[in-house]
Amino acid sequence: MRILVIGASGTIGKAVVTALNSDHEVVTANHNSGDFQVNLESKDSIEALFNQAGEFDSIISAAGQAAFGALAEQTDADYQLALNNKLMGQINLAKAGLKHLSAGGSITLTSGILSRYPLPGSASIAMANGALESYVRAAALEIENARLNVVAPAFVKETMEMMGMDSSSGISAEDTAKTYLAAIAGDMHGETLDVTD
Repeated sequence: MRILVIGASGTIGKAVVTALNSDHEVVTANHNSGDFQVNLESKDSIEALFNQAGEFDSIISAAGQAAFGALAEQTDADYQLALNNKLMGQINLAKAGLKHLSAGGSITLTSGILSRYPLPGSASIAMANGALESYVRAAALEIENARLNVVAPAFVKETMEMMGMDSSSGISAEDTAKTYLAAIAGDMHGETLDVTD
């Protein structure tokens, strides 16, 4: 398959690319690197990505920014980042991607477990994750000849270690990548796939 991985330079994205490389043609897109560059906050940039990159059998987004912060300290800009980047950025990826997807192809987006198991400081992230999962459930009802799903990673060990956190409860990026592979290989549609160890 020809597969586009957006956010391929991130911790999860790198692991997804590694897992796919031996069996598929992988095309990468990041904000400032990769085979193509894309700004998730710009519909024009997203459209340009697909117009340049062509058609795919699967599209995976392991991208989307949002900021941790105490509820009393989060600004309107923090909420807008989550809405414009993690939520609408991926929704716009899905909308544009459907026009450049082969029949029977799949699109897999990324939310996160904080939508259902929030932590202090995660309000704007949980908001975006929950909205994205609801969007996928509803949008899938109207999508034919393609599949749309969302993966909800738990805390990734490597990220926890970078943040100075105890990573014993985390799941490795390599194991997280397996859920993305299951999403493109399976027949699920409109589902949120939780990452488990």
